[in-house]
Amino acid sequence: MRFLSRRLLPPVLALGLTSVVCLGAPAPPAAASEASGRPLVATEAGLVRGVDHGAYRTFAGIPYAAPPVGALRWRLPAPARPWSGVRDAGRPGSPCPQAASHEVHGGSTNEDCLYLNVTAPRTDRHRPLPVVVWLHGGGFLSGAGSSYDAHRMAERGNVVVVTLNYRLGIFGDFGYPGLAGSGDFGLADQQAALRWVQRNATAFGGDRHNVTLAGESAGGMSTCTQLTSPSAAGLFAKAIVQSGPCTLDFGKNAVYPGVAGFSPWTSLPAVQSAGRQAAGTLGCAQASRALACLRAKPAAELLRANQDFQQVSYGTPLVPRRPASALRDGRFHRVPVLQGSNRDEMRAYVAALQQNQPITAESYRALLRDTFGDRAGRLAAVYSPTAYGTPALAWAALNTDRVFACQTLAADRLLAAHTPTYAYEFADRDAPGIGYPTSPQLPLGAAHATELPYLFDLGGRHASFTGAQEALAADMTDYWTAFARNGAPGGRGLAPWRPVSAGAAAPYAQQLDTGAGGIHRVDLAAAHHCRLWPQG
Repeated sequence: MRFLSRRLLPPVLALGLTSVVCLGAPAPPAAASEASGRPLVATEAGLVRGVDHGAYRTFAGIPYAAPPVGALRWRLPAPARPWSGVRDAGRPGSPCPQAASHEVHGGSTNEDCLYLNVTAPRTDRHRPLPVVVWLHGGGFLSGAGSSYDAHRMAERGNVVVVTLNYRLGIFGDFGYPGLAGSGDFGLADQQAALRWVQRNATAFGGDRHNVTLAGESAGGMSTCTQLTSPSAAGLFAKAIVQSGPCTLDFGKNAVYPGVAGFSPWTSLPAVQSAGRQAAGTLGCAQASRALACLRAKPAAELLRANQDFQQVSYGTPLVPRRPASALRDGRFHRVPVLQGSNRDEMRAYVAALQQNQPITAESYRALLRDTFGDRAGRLAAVYSPTAYGTPALAWAALNTDRVFACQTLAADRLLAAHTPTYAYEFADRDAPGIGYPTSPQLPLGAAHATELPYLFDLGGRHASFTGAQEALAADMTDYWTAFARNGAPGGRGLAPWRPVSAGAAAPYAQQLDTGAGGIHRVDLAAAHHCRLWPQG
């Protein structure tokens, strides 16, 4: 099953952001090196020397698995090889292979990419700190852990943050009949990184028993998928899912006119079929030699078929069931979950459409008829250009509701039936831009991924915030790290945040906005017309 063609998915939409335990006795957290003043830590594979930034320390480019090159291409991750001496951890490792984008400007063809980065606060406390493991977004095609400067989260929240790379596209989601791990190599990388954290967290001052797995967009979908993976049991104690619920499904025409509905998850037979087609396209059609032939191809050549592998697979040892079905049946790890989306998610997608095919009153009516048939009239009355300002804003609001808001609400209810679940909606419509195209007819508002600068310095750059936005960023960081510490987002000076009540007629979410009263409870079902949309 194809996800989207290269023509229909602009790189900015795939990005989701702009560009931008030791063996034996554990070592003291971030012990200082006498020779250089740079922090020295003993990991299971060897010593690493990081960088001291005063209030926090970073350790970049630490291998958590062997380079998946040569015969290890399309193999489940193998252990990293130990090294002698001291490994410099002052720079991140290469991003995984991907096309050029706003985030990874020249792209990458380097498969030696399974590295992670650790940001730890300077602390004299002897109690181990919570650990947040962050999975980047990018549509399973692009992105890098090093794009997320986590020093504000680490320093203000007093947590250890780990960001990482995982295999993408044809390298991470490829499948072929008889190939072990088909469709899930990137997910397997994430689990390998989580196991590395279990073995090494103590060395960096972290608590291996208090790990929160978090991510946005494809990283959020990955996090939710890991909630349903039997082999992820015990690897994390909490989960944060940003704009990537297990129930996510893009309906017909949602991303671009003419694109059929699709899901970020696909069946194993479908990805194996796509693998056979790709092998033929790449000159490796002979089944008995296909994998050997493909492993001999340079990475740059394989990237020609990259867009055909944007989905992770289910019906596999790693993900036995479709994640949405697993949630409905209560077959997921019982850990607290913080989950949400943004008030204007789909404006980012419609903004890209506006560059080439602006939505007029006439084309909007045609889109409604083509997408919804007999329901078009009713939906036109609810999502009228008059009510929303322009046809483009009306189309963006409709798709935000049907794709993100209401499906996230459905996932909230399914999770809350079994485990503490906290719902949010990021709603700052004046959020700084993160590289999406803009037009006068379509202000971006709180679009997809615009919450990220409130938690991270993307590409190492702090966003141009107003005072009110700085305050919101501080509150969000406090909420997120309180959840990582205690399993509940709350604390002194923060507005109370109640968990979702699964059986409530209106399971409220915490709306996150600027100004006095900007953080408050909201009825998402009412605000996003969820009575109109199938949920889950």
